[in-house]
Amino acid sequence: MGSERGSVPPEIANAYPEDTIRIMLATDNHIGYMERDPIRGQDSINTFKEILQLAVKHQVDFILLAGDLFHENKPSRECLYRVMALLREYTFGDKPIQVELLSDPDEGKAAETSFPAINYEDPNLNVSIPVFSIHGNHDDPQGAGPEGALCALDVLSVTGLINYMGKFDLPLGAANAADDPVAASASGIAVRPVLLRKGNTHLGMYGIGNVKDARMHFELRSNRVRMYMPKDKDNWFNLLLLHQNRVRHAAQESVPEGMFDDSVDLVVWGHEHDCRIVPEPVAGKNYYITQPGSSVATSLADGESMQKHVALLEIQGKEFCVKPIPLRTVRPFVLESVVLSEVAEDQGFELTDQMAIMKFLKRKARLSLLDLHFHLWLNLTIAGERTYRSSKRALGRTQRRGCRGGRRRA
Repeated sequence: MGSERGSVPPEIANAYPEDTIRIMLATDNHIGYMERDPIRGQDSINTFKEILQLAVKHQVDFILLAGDLFHENKPSRECLYRVMALLREYTFGDKPIQVELLSDPDEGKAAETSFPAINYEDPNLNVSIPVFSIHGNHDDPQGAGPEGALCALDVLSVTGLINYMGKFDLPLGAANAADDPVAASASGIAVRPVLLRKGNTHLGMYGIGNVKDARMHFELRSNRVRMYMPKDKDNWFNLLLLHQNRVRHAAQESVPEGMFDDSVDLVVWGHEHDCRIVPEPVAGKNYYITQPGSSVATSLADGESMQKHVALLEIQGKEFCVKPIPLRTVRPFVLESVVLSEVAEDQGFELTDQMAIMKFLKRKARLSLLDLHFHLWLNLTIAGERTYRSSKRALGRTQRRGCRGGRRRA
């Protein structure tokens, strides 16, 4: 059954707009990465702006972010200012919200306040595209003040710009629960959902913000991750959002793919930067995993050189489909290996001549980037030509219909 599920991506057999929830999926935006760099400083915020524009263009019901919205735990004032301005510009407006909130709107709201935790339930706000997000390992809550641990998402939440989900209080000592059985007896992760409905489609979203992989591994293995699902959970589409290591680095330094609740239908996996956005089946399980990947490159790794995407996730009943959308504002990134001992003779330099080696590598990098830019330009030109021809054919058909109609009227 696994091979059959893996051979064809999930699709919706017969889509009905009034029952279809449309979601823009993105993760690991890392806004503020290298913000002081004169060349790359605006890359992350420019791509975040593109993502918001795509959400408006595709008329999504809401945006779902899987952690690391910010690159720093304490983003700069300029970074926070620009994110808040973009969220207000693109997610506020008169477009009616099509998804009905069925869970408690006060679940997770700020202490000693009267406004709800879900921004579009606040009568004082005019939200057109809600944004739901969990925290990642870069922007996780910290501190021990009277309000508890706080992060930048808490600030965006109380200003009504983002719906912060997946935050839970850790009991004292729970950080070492994997090593301390006494602490473990008082811990556990309770996941309370955001329950939504559109037409006949019921969606339960379960967010788990980043925790140490060793602890998450321990809690899953000990069956201590408690997901509070509706009694008729089989009639709901259950979506799990998390931000953890998926690739195994060491013992218990990752989260196994097959350890989640059997009632889950789709896992949106944040933290890993390589784009594996097409849903992948999990052996022995009924759910799929989609890994959107980052929207900006932050390391010299193979996965960062892949084409960056966001996704349009459509859900109807228990069916879903994921449509990848390539990001156009991402700076091209080329990763190529060069064995100097194999090219030294052809290029005419000695392996001990550092100046000649640096000159060769700079020329090699420049030619690789030029080649990449040419292929990007070619692909965009071909896509534009196809769009032009399609539009021209459609215009021709419209004109012919108009002429025939004119003769009939005569």
